[in-house]
Amino acid sequence: MRDHGGNLDEAKAAWGQGDWIDLSTGINRQPYPVPELSAEAWTSLPMASAKAALMEAAACAFGTAAPGLALAGAQAAIQMIPLLGKPGLARVLAPTYNEHAACLRQAGWRVEEVAQLEGLSGADLAIVVNPNNPDGRHHPKEALRDLSVGRLVVDESFADPAPGESLVAEASDRLLVLRSFGKFWGLAGLRLGFVYGGEGVIRRMSALAGPWPVAGPALEIGRIALRDQDWRIETVQRLSEDASRLDALARRAGWGRVGGTLLFRLYETPDARKAQAALAQGHIWARRFPYSDTWLRLGLPGNAGEWQRLEAALGP
Repeated sequence: MRDHGGNLDEAKAAWGQGDWIDLSTGINRQPYPVPELSAEAWTSLPMASAKAALMEAAACAFGTAAPGLALAGAQAAIQMIPLLGKPGLARVLAPTYNEHAACLRQAGWRVEEVAQLEGLSGADLAIVVNPNNPDGRHHPKEALRDLSVGRLVVDESFADPAPGESLVAEASDRLLVLRSFGKFWGLAGLRLGFVYGGEGVIRRMSALAGPWPVAGPALEIGRIALRDQDWRIETVQRLSEDASRLDALARRAGWGRVGGTLLFRLYETPDARKAQAALAQGHIWARRFPYSDTWLRLGLPGNAGEWQRLEAALGP
């Protein structure tokens, strides 16, 4: 099933309109403050110089000199990757973000979902989300390098709080690395993401993307935000403290932590449907999964008022 977080329309249909707190995604709820933009960002077609400036900022932020391409979110890359080669056997480390397998199947690939990293071996194309969504499972770089596969795609959409674990500096035609902007910087509606690889594969993906894959405002905001190292350092510190705070609230509610990242936490509950409904009564939307009756994922509240409402909804 291609279910996703952020589906507040579904929550409102079931629980009514009102002031909702959407904790069903891993999007930072204290977003980067949007700067005042140039008139050209809105009125001109995106220029090559603006794309180049964004990519230079991204290379510095991610620590890579590999060829890369800015796209309308990492999702755009996920949809292109199945088109890069003749369909064959793809293996996806699962459970994980379901768009990877769905896009591959739609393009004619034979998709197998495996539970262990070793199970990817022998695939023409292998997908690893690292750290994983929804459980935060992490695989060291050495283990990923050693995989015997035709092409490896490592989706690092939630890697920004721990940049030292990234493989983006090693991207090549055989190793594609995806990075997100909207999650850590909290501006998911901007639709900005990146793919890194070898010159050949990036050139081909650029042709598939067309001349203006990213809007002018996204190019400008992304460039400014990616250069702001002070904000990034302060945000990682805050998220670390808030993740521990959320874990403490979950323990008080009787939930056990399965895993997570600094942008979301995954908990084991007695009944995920009932837990989601209890939070929804307070207009707080959490994420449950079709393959688990007990897992519930929560993003981190963004301010004091949201924390107070969550504490009240979880009870004494």
